[in-house]
Amino acid sequence: MKEIDIKMNPNPLVRHLQKPACEFTMEDIVRFAEENAIEMLNLRYVAEDGRLKSLNFVISSKDHLINILSSGERVDGSSLFSYVEAGSSDLYVVPRYKTAFVNPFTEVPTLDILCSFYNNEGKPLESAPEYILKKAHAEFMKATGLKMKALGELEYYVVGEKKNLYPAVDQKGYHASPPFTSYDCIRNEALQLIAKCGGLVKYGHSEVGNFSTDTETYEQHEIEFLPMDVEEAADYLVIAKWILRNLGDDYGVNLSFAPKITVGKAGSGMHFHILAEKDGKNVMADKNGLTDTAKKIIAGILDLAKPITAFGNTIPTSYLRLVPHQEAPTNICWGDRNRSVLVRVPLGWNAGTGMISDVNPQQKSVPEIYGKQTVELRSPDGSADIYGTLAAICVAAQHGLEMKDSLKLAEKLYVNVNIFKEENKKRLSELDSLPASCFDSAIALIEKREFFEKNGVFPAGYIDNLAKKLKTYNDQNMSEELFGKHEEIRKLVEKFFHCM
Repeated sequence: MKEIDIKMNPNPLVRHLQKPACEFTMEDIVRFAEENAIEMLNLRYVAEDGRLKSLNFVISSKDHLINILSSGERVDGSSLFSYVEAGSSDLYVVPRYKTAFVNPFTEVPTLDILCSFYNNEGKPLESAPEYILKKAHAEFMKATGLKMKALGELEYYVVGEKKNLYPAVDQKGYHASPPFTSYDCIRNEALQLIAKCGGLVKYGHSEVGNFSTDTETYEQHEIEFLPMDVEEAADYLVIAKWILRNLGDDYGVNLSFAPKITVGKAGSGMHFHILAEKDGKNVMADKNGLTDTAKKIIAGILDLAKPITAFGNTIPTSYLRLVPHQEAPTNICWGDRNRSVLVRVPLGWNAGTGMISDVNPQQKSVPEIYGKQTVELRSPDGSADIYGTLAAICVAAQHGLEMKDSLKLAEKLYVNVNIFKEENKKRLSELDSLPASCFDSAIALIEKREFFEKNGVFPAGYIDNLAKKLKTYNDQNMSEELFGKHEEIRKLVEKFFHCM
């Protein structure tokens, strides 16, 4: 890491230790703790419910800290995973040093470190969320010679007391700023804290979803990340959700990542952008546009789009969001800069247009900006199993690169029009649809399970457990049955207001 990167890096550990997080050792963590009067250590980990758990230690001596960092600790796996038997439930949680960060919410100086699960034989727990993603990415790299990077778009609503001055304009919140927004303070503080904890944030902004009731204001926001190795992308999305919920609690407002807050208003997604690298170079686009590699990856994602919803859309209200005319996908297709499709190819910087020199004629030279092209999967939402969804995307991307005729499939499913417009009804009728319920997603997962279980990436028991859970909602035809029943919809939204 360049010296300037160290100086400008917001992570206190990186600046103090003068090295990137990926190089942190146990000795580094101990030195930071000694030199910064750290009094507590929290081991953090993500279990079946997708939320960040914690195990708290008061550091009593250097030897005590070394002991924790070198061996981790035991936890009750049966209380963390429904499929771990109580009779043999002990698991180890083992710290990953590169994830260490200073806890921004404790009064006592505290370090937090994310952990991995290991079983009684000292082997990784096959069904642990972070290990499934690790396996999926390893298989992707082994089979393709490529590395996958990802970034998430984290959308959420803040619900607070209605203000009479500059009230929210219904569904007109996109990129609004104070005084026409009320909760930029939470978003901006979250951006800073996520960065200090090690996440690479790109930007934040207010989103479309503004509306008010008689007593409350509903305000939608988004935080978008920069591309990271796919495992890190998952870690920092989980940390970001934890940070935002803590800030909501501190500010005394309700904060929700739920896919749907109310019918007729914008839902919240968790779009995933991905890119593939070869020897550190983005291979998704070149001077001629999108590469065949990118198109094959898109084809693989579209081919497995239905079962991917089992990981990315895990509660009944997910499917109140996946309806036409709400900037959420319903049909399996892709396109350029098109928000009515499932996989969107965002505007890139591959044309070399010289825009900066055009608006700044005094600037004589500008660095070339290439390698930023991603493709965006728009179906997942805040209920997603983040590790499982990114693992499924890795599986699907590998499938596309290995699949025969993937380029033909990509060509067939390309759409360059808004498929929801009346004049494009014929094109819409040619496209397959996403599942319309958790139950339908479970059926799609079971039908395609061999792709996800290949090479042991997703254990069979994990797939069985997920499908069983989704089926228990018994939500087939839910959208039709709830149409016009506002009180029943309200109760359903309240039930799943705090998802994952």
